[in-house]
Amino acid sequence: MSIVKTIKLTKTYNSGVAVNALSDVDFELAKGELVAIIGDSGSGKSTLLHLLAGVDTPTSGEIYIQDKNITKLNKDDLTVFRRRNIGVIYQFFNLIPNITVHKNILLPLLLDNKREDKNYFNEITEILGIRDKLNRYPKQLSGGEQQRVAIARSLITRPAIILADEPTGNLDRKNSEEITALFRLVNKRFLSTIMIITHDEKVAVSCDKVFKMVDGRLYSLEEAGCENH
Repeated sequence: MSIVKTIKLTKTYNSGVAVNALSDVDFELAKGELVAIIGDSGSGKSTLLHLLAGVDTPTSGEIYIQDKNITKLNKDDLTVFRRRNIGVIYQFFNLIPNITVHKNILLPLLLDNKREDKNYFNEITEILGIRDKLNRYPKQLSGGEQQRVAIARSLITRPAIILADEPTGNLDRKNSEEITALFRLVNKRFLSTIMIITHDEKVAVSCDKVFKMVDGRLYSLEEAGCENH
């Protein structure tokens, strides 16, 4: 089953000169896949993530998430759809500093006026190793712990897809390896569909598939760790 599908996805920025950040990208992601997208800075990989996350709009082309064409949704409907179906994890965690870890994780549900599934909450916080951190505030946590909280928050709505933008980019090697292992664990435990933007080869080779973005075009690499396109 296809969870994500793009058709001729194009994004052009025009600040005096037209620049194609993405050019006719056809991309498909099946349920339960863990994929990495690599590429040089400015190649368009973060633009792709922002479009799939619904926080930016394409110049042309279509984006389907669970067969819903999100490029046709109005602003309000897109906000609701994104909150319920798309989990996003950022390099700098984006946690709310003045609320506890517990409330940070539950935030997508609170915004949607939905009740938590306590058993599921307990399961994901146990797997991520943050059960004893729930009453703390983000500033009381290490970088690795904050990223675990961000992962838990992305999982709490059981989204169709989790999009991670350089999730290990702000971590030391030890924490990077732990977070990479957790993505694989979450992928297998919950059959989560995950796309990771990364510069880290060790993150890329842990994934089922690797794609390379070059000048706004996306190429598939046959297996993680093979030579660049």
